[in-house]
Amino acid sequence: MTMSPNTRGASDPSEPPAAGVWTLAGDRLIIAARDWPATILVPTGQVRLLAVDLPLPSHARRVAALPFAIEDRIAEPVDSVHLALGGQIAPGRYLVGVVRHEAMARWIAQAEEAGIGHAAMVPEVLTLPRPAEGWAVSQAGGRAAVRDAEGTGFEVPADLLRPAWEAAGRPGVTSYGERLPDDMQKGAATLDPSAVGPGAGAAVATLDLRQGAYAVRKTARSGLWRKFVWVAAIGAAAHAVIALGDVIMLRNIADRREAEARATASLAAPGVTLGDDLANSITGMLPAGGGARVPQPFVPLVTRVSGALGPLAGAFAVRAMTFEGKLLTLDLDASPDTELASRIEATLKAAGIGARVVRSPEGAIRITASAA
Repeated sequence: MTMSPNTRGASDPSEPPAAGVWTLAGDRLIIAARDWPATILVPTGQVRLLAVDLPLPSHARRVAALPFAIEDRIAEPVDSVHLALGGQIAPGRYLVGVVRHEAMARWIAQAEEAGIGHAAMVPEVLTLPRPAEGWAVSQAGGRAAVRDAEGTGFEVPADLLRPAWEAAGRPGVTSYGERLPDDMQKGAATLDPSAVGPGAGAAVATLDLRQGAYAVRKTARSGLWRKFVWVAAIGAAAHAVIALGDVIMLRNIADRREAEARATASLAAPGVTLGDDLANSITGMLPAGGGARVPQPFVPLVTRVSGALGPLAGAFAVRAMTFEGKLLTLDLDASPDTELASRIEATLKAAGIGARVVRSPEGAIRITASAA
């Protein structure tokens, strides 16, 4: 995509950079617009943009469900990529950015070296106007950036634009860059250099890749940081003492739910003997046909997860537990052991439990286990 010719490298010592809209040219950051919140337009070709259905009532639940919603749409293992949840582009449908971890780490290192480590990061194609129908295309320098009416986008080498266009059913194209062949180009427009800032601001509102482990965080003063380390150490010791109780609490919740289910089943079917596998026993009692209700998987899932985590009880404390649909989410306050998340994931996998385990930079661990 073409930008204002009045660009300046981040290495220019005449004025320390702190804000503005920047683009990446190889290993160098180039400023494209001043007097705007710090924003870096990253190469679209290294970000996969998807439209994903996530009809859930809260942002936290959408984030938790996101890995399960896209795992069959990407070639890489979910753990090998960074997932960024963007804005709603249709009712219950959201824009999602998929980036390899090494790319995010490299971009952040470049930003910090240039003095704009706090900058938002957005795929460059999102600064193109979203067309009401068809495609908006900016072709320049042998590359073609495409944004479609759904709000997603992609980038291809210029010689692959026509095959992609034909595969998409020959949508109407408005060109914002080099002129395209007459049979492709429905209309032409120019990107005003002064619109780079507003375009970047709109892109940040649509999808900022600085989320999760890559979110911008304020740096605490050294004195406060030392106090925080002491408090964290004391807290870790306390959690080690009560962690076993938390695991027992999980088991007690599961046992109580199972007891309630057994009591209800006994009232509904007096004389029927329930086996050790409560879910299968109750399923066998249900009448055949489409009207039968399948028991909720909460009890067996919590029982399996808590049983699998028993050997690791001293390393974490359960802060919160939620269950919706078929997803059980556990938020843990964990010990400083940097390998704990991978140990938990391996333990759950060995127990045959499908789960995603993520550790935040602050040290907390979130387990999202699926009953499917």
